[in-house]
Amino acid sequence: MTSDTRAESPVPSGQVRLEVPASSANLGPGFDSIGMAIDLWDSVEVEIGGDQLLIECEGEGAAAVPRDRTHLVFRSMSVMWHGLGYATPSGVVLRCRNAIPHSRGLGSSAAAIVAGVTAAAALVGIDPNSATGRQLIGDVAGDLEGHPDNSSASVYGGITVSWANDDGNGWRTAQLTPHADLRAIAFVPDRQLATDEARAALPTNVGHGDAGRNSGRAGLLTHALTQDPSYLLPATREWLHQEQRRAAYPASMHLVDRLRSAGHAAVISGAGPTVLVLTTSGDQDTVLSYADEVWNPISRPIPDTGVRAHSRR
Repeated sequence: MTSDTRAESPVPSGQVRLEVPASSANLGPGFDSIGMAIDLWDSVEVEIGGDQLLIECEGEGAAAVPRDRTHLVFRSMSVMWHGLGYATPSGVVLRCRNAIPHSRGLGSSAAAIVAGVTAAAALVGIDPNSATGRQLIGDVAGDLEGHPDNSSASVYGGITVSWANDDGNGWRTAQLTPHADLRAIAFVPDRQLATDEARAALPTNVGHGDAGRNSGRAGLLTHALTQDPSYLLPATREWLHQEQRRAAYPASMHLVDRLRSAGHAAVISGAGPTVLVLTTSGDQDTVLSYADEVWNPISRPIPDTGVRAHSRR
């Protein structure tokens, strides 16, 4: 996406309201490529008009987010408008109601980026529900996020497998239909962990043996998620990121160890520290019994749709 001769075109007056789902990325071996939407939604309203920026926030993380042009939703809107050839308007009202916990590994940053990119597109007349609109939103959000796993799940819903185009320009996503009996339970701790901190713990090189083992389990994971959940435990074994970051979230890894030793497919959600368990309806109560005062368990369905936009021009 590049700017063109419309670089100074004004964004038309209008309003858009949208909801963006949370997401869990990696799911074990699907590092930076496999994501899953979670039925926990941030709501955003944007109105163009006036001569100043007004940002209102409530809910999760509201006390910590900026109320100026550095707000992630606003920054993402600006990037999208610039790329489409529009000047960022001086008069913007942005209202955010956050339900996704911040810095817990549930895609709060990706959801904010998807919200901003989608709102910007809708306000200049691009249909975010069309195939071309979703592709554009997915490309820009993936670029801003740096990897497409969380953002693609928030854009498309369901389970997504994403990869970079061979020319390095843009992203592609395949949307998978979850098995009807698949359930996701997130154990969310009170503590936060910045994604940058978690990524700093990763090695720069991976051995061929580990890469081969990991790719085999990633292939099995897509089968387990969509066709046969009995394979979930071996399918969620990975070699690229969790053990390397154990020191960043020891309590989370202890819970993962306990759950996996009991036969449950537990993984670190995204960069952590949330623990995600992929299970079936018959095992939900057993998995939930592992919760204690440290963990806030969230048992949610997997929505089959991603970001939902409602425009008023």
